[in-house]
Amino acid sequence: MRKKILIAAPLLAAAALTLSACGGGDSDDNSQKPVSDVSVEPGSDKAATVLDQPFKKPDMVLKDTHGKKYDLLEKTKGKPTLVYFGYTNCPDVCPLTMSNIAIAAKKLPAAEQKKLQVVFVTTDPKRDTPEALGKWLKGQDPDFTGLTGDFATIQASARKLGISVEPTHKDKNGKTVSTHGTQVVAFSPKTDGGYVMYGEDATADDYTKDLPKIVKGERP
Repeated sequence: MRKKILIAAPLLAAAALTLSACGGGDSDDNSQKPVSDVSVEPGSDKAATVLDQPFKKPDMVLKDTHGKKYDLLEKTKGKPTLVYFGYTNCPDVCPLTMSNIAIAAKKLPAAEQKKLQVVFVTTDPKRDTPEALGKWLKGQDPDFTGLTGDFATIQASARKLGISVEPTHKDKNGKTVSTHGTQVVAFSPKTDGGYVMYGEDATADDYTKDLPKIVKGERP
């Protein structure tokens, strides 16, 4: 089994983990600080990248779509959890990723659906208010959790997972865009460690295949 290195920003790995502006621009951050080794089977076409050294779940406290405090460690302790950083005005990657996960989650048995926590953390908190975030997520899956709040907290939490999140900026057409990593991190209910990552190329079928194992804390 060969190993590859996950790079903090932009984050690179076999699972096509990329930095994206969701339709506009690229990041200028060329940091090459390694954040984790991953094991990749030669010739593997799996969507999941399993980390040799799982990420520690961020100690992140933000607001949910009802404006109430949400402590990620407290709320998801011992539960299978998927975390994604994106924004509601994203025209492509973010809605597709959430849709793919929603499709797969609905195929789980009811009991497992209740266990699975899907947390969408906005990278554009100025526009993504609790109300705006809640409305957008209802169109994806009303059971998903949306978080917003202090940008510095969001950015620092993402970095702990090797995910780059940059402040919003105007593109050449004057449109506000948010540049962020597009990977989904899966946390084990057994250890609360982030042991699996998915890139933006992961499909609904990929998640459908893997979620039953993720719910149990097994290797996909």
